[in-house]
Amino acid sequence: MRHDAVTPGDRFVLAHGFTQTARSWSGFGRLLQQHRPGAEIRAIDLPGHGDAPPPADSDLWTSADRLVAAGGPGCYVGYSMGGRVSLHAALRHPDSIRALVLIGATAGIDDDAERAHRREADERLAGHIESVGVEVFIDEWLGNPLFAGLTPETSQRDDRLRNTAAGLASSLRSTGTGTQEPLWDRLHEIGAPVLVLAGERDAKFRDIGERMASSLADATFRVIPGAGHSVHLEHPQATADAIAEWSLLRAPDRR
Repeated sequence: MRHDAVTPGDRFVLAHGFTQTARSWSGFGRLLQQHRPGAEIRAIDLPGHGDAPPPADSDLWTSADRLVAAGGPGCYVGYSMGGRVSLHAALRHPDSIRALVLIGATAGIDDDAERAHRREADERLAGHIESVGVEVFIDEWLGNPLFAGLTPETSQRDDRLRNTAAGLASSLRSTGTGTQEPLWDRLHEIGAPVLVLAGERDAKFRDIGERMASSLADATFRVIPGAGHSVHLEHPQATADAIAEWSLLRAPDRR
């Protein structure tokens, strides 16, 4: 299947991570437009976040359907949870995913027992969110070592507080990593070019990213120096540069 290059005037569809909203991409979207004058930026609220309703009847596949319905054809950029949703979208809607950028994402947990343990942990965390409320939970969440590279300015705490306890708990129960069917043996089906990004200081997702890139049919793996898990928040310019450079390098053989 032929996929066109990401060129000026194209669309970037941005899918955020857990506890974030579409607004979390506002500054990053402007950086992409500096590289791609005229490009359309569509940042989407995923189920249970921002202005989107809780995903009572949702899973990762239906979340992918909703993402593509809102985003349309384009280059999809997914971070963490948004990357997992975007992976499902690439498998379910290959004609809409012209290119794919995955930031700190995973194709799932292979081991059945480990996956079940994670599902139980996600359920406990969902109950905890409902018990303590959004503000307490967000402060606990941002205290996770995974986000040690964020500052009060880059953590986007105020935007995260726009979410509800019910929405976040429902998101964990329906689209958490523990619920995800492993996609490792299906990655070769994705024909779109894929850029896999990970932070230099994010050892876990750097290893996962390398594995994903080696399993995909057409993938490039890049490490963002000095960054942790949230590379687009910690080093937005370097991340936007990496995406732009990758898409330009791909252009000659995609015309």
